[in-house]
Amino acid sequence: MALMGQAALAMWWNMAPEVRADFEDWHAHEHFPERLGIPGFHRGTRWSAVEGEGMFVMYEMRAFDVLSSPAYVARLNAPTPWSTRLMPHHRDMVRSQCRVLASCGGGVARHALTVRLSPAPDGDEALRAFCRTTIDTLAMRPGLTGAHLLQHETPAMQATTEQKIRGNADRWADWVLVVCGYDRSALEAASDTDLADAALLRHGAAAGPVRGLYALACTATPADVT
Repeated sequence: MALMGQAALAMWWNMAPEVRADFEDWHAHEHFPERLGIPGFHRGTRWSAVEGEGMFVMYEMRAFDVLSSPAYVARLNAPTPWSTRLMPHHRDMVRSQCRVLASCGGGVARHALTVRLSPAPDGDEALRAFCRTTIDTLAMRPGLTGAHLLQHETPAMQATTEQKIRGNADRWADWVLVVCGYDRSALEAASDTDLADAALLRHGAAAGPVRGLYALACTATPADVT
């Protein structure tokens, strides 16, 4: 198995505590059906941070061109009243529109570890090779179920209505490692060893990787919501 397609939208943000319950209702019962009704969207998954208020959301899709398709752009430029009300409460948005560079094992499990990183100057080739090899190893480790490497690329499109409502230019992660598993301790061990800062820097990463550990909140495919 692998991720469901050749592209993914990987996002991280926080929600103000007073709107968190409303957000979760909206995200599961309006936003997922809306996005998964767009041709090319194959699966959506939301995880909540095991510590703090953050979350990680990933949409898997057929190909990278889905991210600039007329159907998707039209949806981004016509938010519903519920979406319009909640968009300003999305804080610290990081939104990476990605090609899937490598994928091994399943894309959904009880926990997900994400590592946001960039290659150092002249480190692209070495880091890519290291990540590909490490993904294959991690996906087969006890307690883990899959590992994936994503690379951000900005589609050729104008800022959308949803982005303007959020009020700030979205940041993005250049590269994203996503490791899924059913054993939180196995993910923590991978974060502290195979994917520790020292290991990443030694194999071509720039300083400052950002990592997070998340617990599954909900997931759906088009068949679940349409």
